[in-house]
This record gives sequence, C-alpha cells and structure tokens, in this order.
Amino acid sequence: MTETEIRSAIARVVDAVREKNPLAPSITNTVTQDFVANAQLAIGGSAAMLYLADECKQMAKIAPAFYINMGTAMPFYAETLPRTAKALHENNTSWVLDPVGIGLSSLRTDILKQFKNFAPTIIRGNASEIIALAKLWNLIEDTGGQVRGVDSTEKVSSAKDAAITLAKFTGGAVAVSGEEDFVTDGTEEITCAGGSILSTKITGSGCALGGVMAIYLTVATPFIAALTATTMFNLAGTKAAAQFTAPASFKVNFLDNLYNLTAQVVSDNFRVVGSMENIFELSLQAPEIKNILG
Repeated sequence: MTETEIRSAIARVVDAVREKNPLAPSITNTVTQDFVANAQLAIGGSAAMLYLADECKQMAKIAPAFYINMGTAMPFYAETLPRTAKALHENNTSWVLDPVGIGLSSLRTDILKQFKNFAPTIIRGNASEIIALAKLWNLIEDTGGQVRGVDSTEKVSSAKDAAITLAKFTGGAVAVSGEEDFVTDGTEEITCAGGSILSTKITGSGCALGGVMAIYLTVATPFIAALTATTMFNLAGTKAAAQFTAPASFKVNFLDNLYNLTAQVVSDNFRVVGSMENIFELSLQAPEIKNILG
C-alpha cells in the first residue's frame, strides 16, 4: 500500500466507527476493564465486558468482532476462553488476542496453545509476548528468553521476525507495542512512533489498545484496524503528554484526546520515512507536540 492509500484508509475507518457505533465485546483484564471500555467508547464504539462461558459463546455468534485479553487469568478461563475462541472460529468472527503474561502459568500456556487452532485475526502484545507466542506455537525456534510479568524484556526490533511469522500463519495482522510500534500483516510492515512514556505509568494502555483494535476490526481489514488504533493511541498519548506531566491527569486527558481526534487530523499525521518501501512513521505536526519530542 502507498502512503496515500493508508492515509485514506485510516480516515475512512475513524469516520466509519463514529458513524456506525459498532460493538466489540471483551474478555479482558479485570484491573483494566474500565479503561478498555472507555477507550472503545471514546473512538465511537460500543463496549461489553464478559466472562461467563455461555454469554461469551452467544456474543461470538452476533458480535462483528471480539477481544480476548489474557490479563488477570481466572480458573474458569480454562473453560471460557477456549469455548469462546472455538465459537469465534466457527462463526467466522474476527477477534483480537492479547497474550498478556504468556508463560507465567500452566493455565495461560494451555489456553494459548489451544488458540493456535482458532487463529486470532489480530495479535497485539509487547515484544517478549509476541516472541513467546511464536515459540509456543512452534513457529520459530525457542532459543531462550522470557517474559517478566506483563513487561517486555525485548526491544520491538527483536520481535519483527516473530511478528511477521505469526501474521503469515494467522493470515491476519500483528502489532508489537513499545517505544516504537511495529504493525505487519506478513507482507506490509510499518513502524510507528509517538505516544508517551506516561503510558507505562498507568495500567491498561496496552489492554485498551487491543480493545480499540477490535472496534476498528468491525469496519476494516486486520492490518488497517491495527494500524489505525496504533496511530490513534500514539497521537492521543503525545497530545496528552504535551498538556499534562503526571499519570492521573495524563490518563484522563488521553481519553479526551482520543475522543476529540478527527479522521483528518489522524491521517494528516502520517508520513513516509527513510527510503525503505512500506515503512512509515507517525509524524506529529502540532508545535506543542514537537516541543516534547525535541
């Protein structure tokens, strides 16, 4: 895709969600449900937080997209998550997977192994999680390394090959979050910059990003959905950090900026960098944003 095509696609997706108010239910981290739901609402979507197996299976039949986050794993997830993933697969429903904390317990490992049979449409995680998932599914060689809780011990650049491999396997898209973000569908590869270090000082930024990807997945291809959500978050985060420098006020202002961003502003803040084809970077044009980026 050309830069112009991607700009236009992002703008259409942002407007389409605000016009249609699509629903993307979530099974997500109990610590961050509020933030995930509010982020989905801020971009124009509709939210539903679920955990009961029968409810999730039913919603998998009627919702246009779904979000599964492996956050605060509960014992009943051993039933709920595989049943939901199977229902999503059988109903051809698009879904986003965030493999939070992969490797921390046998419960998480067993569930994530089963997900290989019901390939998610988008996978979003930090570099360590993306590498660990590719290893768990035997898509890349396991050469050691581990996830530290929900934090990454790897740089985004080290996860690019794993992300591309996962995307080719699922036929969807993979988004690796970090200081810079990497989004790929196995063919297209885009690096995005922006956001703020303050996102690491509040809980739920990554969870909310996955939830927003699910909303955009109701109206877009996996690649464009993941890229639009990443672009929105980077821009809203950078704008919020330009106005507030402490976590609590940043979080509130982040949601305000997410709500106020227009399709035109988002697409305008995207440009090609370097000479490599298909590599893009979020360009933050506003003077107040340039100041914090130096």
